[in-house]
Amino acid sequence: MMILTTETAPGYEIQELIGYVKGSTIQSKHVGRDITAALKGLVGGEIGSYNEMMTEARKLAIHRMVEDAESKGANAILAMRMHTSSVMGGAAEIIAYGTAVKVIKTV
Repeated sequence: MMILTTETAPGYEIQELIGYVKGSTIQSKHVGRDITAALKGLVGGEIGSYNEMMTEARKLAIHRMVEDAESKGANAILAMRMHTSSVMGGAAEIIAYGTAVKVIKTV
């Protein structure tokens, strides 16, 4: 599955516009890591456990978006974007979305 943040795919022609596809997840870390993150927040620096959580969440949201596109017969996703929002303390929702299309190589 080709995933692009652009509206076109250079060297490819759009054969069919399938439409909106998305994938999302809500992730959280356990209380022990929340306490560690709070302490890290006092002294500054990168909070590794939250960085890891968000990396996992982005991968899962993209995976689910690709599954949505494949189930609709697409072979590419254009104009892909990601959005995140806090759901509650220590939990975040990640949404990956874009436009599913069928493309063919032209060059």
